[in-house]
Amino acid sequence: MSKRRLRLLLVVGVALAAGGGAALGVNTLVKGVDSLLPDARRITTFNRPGTVTILSADGEVLQKLGPATREKVASGEMPELVKEAFVAAEDRRFYQHSGVDPTGIARAMVRNLSRGSVEEGASTITQQLARTVFLSQDRTLIRKLKEAALAGKLERQLSKQQILEQYLNYVYLGSSAYGVADAAWIYFSKTPDQLTVPEAALIAGLPPAPSVYSPLVNPELALQRRGIVLERMAQAGFIDSGELADAKASPLQLKPALPKFWNSRAPYFTGWVAQELPKVLSAEQLEVGGLTIRSSLNQAWQDEGQKVIAASASGGLEGALVTVEPGTGLVRTMVGGKDYSKSQFNRATQALRSPGSTFKLFVYLAALKAGMKPEDTVLDAKRCFAGYCPKNFGDRYLGRVSLATALQNSLNIVAVSLLQQVGFDKVIAMARSLGITRELGRFYPMALGAYEQTVLDMTTAYAGVINRGVFVPATPFEEISGPNGELLWSRRVDGDKGRRVVDSAIADAMVWMLQRVVSGGTGGAASLANRPVAGKTGTSEGARDLWFIGGIPQLTTGVWLGYDNNRKTGSDSGAAAAAWGRYMAVVVKDLPVRQFPPKPVLTGTFKPTKQANTTVQPGRPSTLPNPGEDRNRPEPSQEPPPSDRGQDLPPLPDLPDLPDLPDLPPPSAPPRGGGSRPEPPPRRPAPPQPARAPVAPPPQVNPSFPVAPPPLTPPPPVAPPPVP
Repeated sequence: MSKRRLRLLLVVGVALAAGGGAALGVNTLVKGVDSLLPDARRITTFNRPGTVTILSADGEVLQKLGPATREKVASGEMPELVKEAFVAAEDRRFYQHSGVDPTGIARAMVRNLSRGSVEEGASTITQQLARTVFLSQDRTLIRKLKEAALAGKLERQLSKQQILEQYLNYVYLGSSAYGVADAAWIYFSKTPDQLTVPEAALIAGLPPAPSVYSPLVNPELALQRRGIVLERMAQAGFIDSGELADAKASPLQLKPALPKFWNSRAPYFTGWVAQELPKVLSAEQLEVGGLTIRSSLNQAWQDEGQKVIAASASGGLEGALVTVEPGTGLVRTMVGGKDYSKSQFNRATQALRSPGSTFKLFVYLAALKAGMKPEDTVLDAKRCFAGYCPKNFGDRYLGRVSLATALQNSLNIVAVSLLQQVGFDKVIAMARSLGITRELGRFYPMALGAYEQTVLDMTTAYAGVINRGVFVPATPFEEISGPNGELLWSRRVDGDKGRRVVDSAIADAMVWMLQRVVSGGTGGAASLANRPVAGKTGTSEGARDLWFIGGIPQLTTGVWLGYDNNRKTGSDSGAAAAAWGRYMAVVVKDLPVRQFPPKPVLTGTFKPTKQANTTVQPGRPSTLPNPGEDRNRPEPSQEPPPSDRGQDLPPLPDLPDLPDLPDLPPPSAPPRGGGSRPEPPPRRPAPPQPARAPVAPPPQVNPSFPVAPPPLTPPPPVAPPPVP
């Protein structure tokens, strides 16, 4: 081999080595840069900061909050017309460049300099996607360099088809439209595959200035911009001259619509979700957003509850309904009023109303826990308690009756007498253990529901008893996932497992007594065919508040009816019980029939608690309005015979339906007492103020999330009822 040939081979070898080394160096550099950049495949799970999606228990979307893409076009289903319109308008060399287009940059610079204004951008579709998903909108050199680097990585990790589809699903197109599917719906009430050439061109012209070019804001500018896009589509060969002429002559033909899932399918419930979310997630998690909440709501039950409340609350009457699953605390239904569009005030969670005789649950439960039994007898006779003289309905008294019979007929004297014997502290402690957090004063009217509560709290308390004495706080959450699908919170792992409040035997005895209220007492309107029901009615003074709270073994539901301005309803608690029955009759159709545990045999021994200033003063007139009871309460025709200890109670005779008196309203300005000895009430208490519900705030279309609504302003004071 000649020396010349050897030198040539040596030169070629050196060149190849140098080229290979350079290529290896570039490849190493690219890999090094890529390792510092986000993974482009995260785009498929991208969510903008502050976005929240709330799902029902079965996975249906209830609402999407924040700057969320409300509807995406699935992979491979983006219409060709839409893709062509955006490529012509935004990046005509999209299929030729590798993320950054030097030719496009030069063309834009020449055009903008010749026109003396910025008429054409140089960012490719890939760059815009990188900026939307990974970067801010800051106009800085550093951001532009990062954008170019990310665009290159996107091109290396994703196909052109994937990049274009993701861009079309995320690009902001004005009027709260994030993506082509949202824009097609908001501007034309169509799906993307239904768009015409001029409609697709109009939407494709929006990205440079969505708020300026929006046809809902500036229709003339939108038409001009549409014309430019149509001409570019013709230049690119996507449409012919005839299609161009027809499209340019077409009017806007807008048909605006609200974004899908903008309004909640269960607004009272999702509003409560927004208030509860900060209790389970950190501020940082809420700020990042991209949250998906699988809630506890049963949408079919929710719809039925809304119908029942709307039908039961005629005229200006309002209502609320809550259904809780006793064993889990999951709220399956929450209706906070008749019409959310007219009033966003949630009467299930925010309205404070006198619970009437539904509060007797805590009195009787405390008595059973203290050693009493359902068959123990107590005296039902006219009497006063330290100056407070309650009355039974019709001013009739039954003499010695069992606890079960007293609850079945909702005898006020017996309830107050039990409070006296058991003691204020034990009754208050029982209410506290079942989730009642509002202040309870040490006054005898407490036994009859003098202190206002919410429907949610009272219903959850009853659920704890139906759950055999294990109280589980109410929750709207089943699971919460983060931006990348990671599980942030799970009820089964992180949720409150509940706590035992009373022994199961005591709870079962209480439930047995509540069953008699429905089967032969004041709650008859709530009975269900071939199913056991346990519950209690309640009516406040003047029948201003009508209640029924009860349940079957699987579910507990509370219903309230009344006026926001606290006026008298002219009705009775039978209306609430009937509404409960209509709702539950539909809900239980798909639930198996289950029985409550049988009546247990209690073996405790009761020792009365001495109260301060509790001398019995028969006949002394009360200075307070008459305490009432459920108007639909059946009145016994004769004194029922007392039952022997340890024996089941005999059935009550058939009782006529008579109107009843309302319960006593709250005492006026009770002092904040403390210490081990209960404080006696004033010698002559002032007439109590009736319970009031705050006036609802003006409607808001879509309140910010997750900030809770501001405090509600109460209505003007209502004059107290006259002293009898």
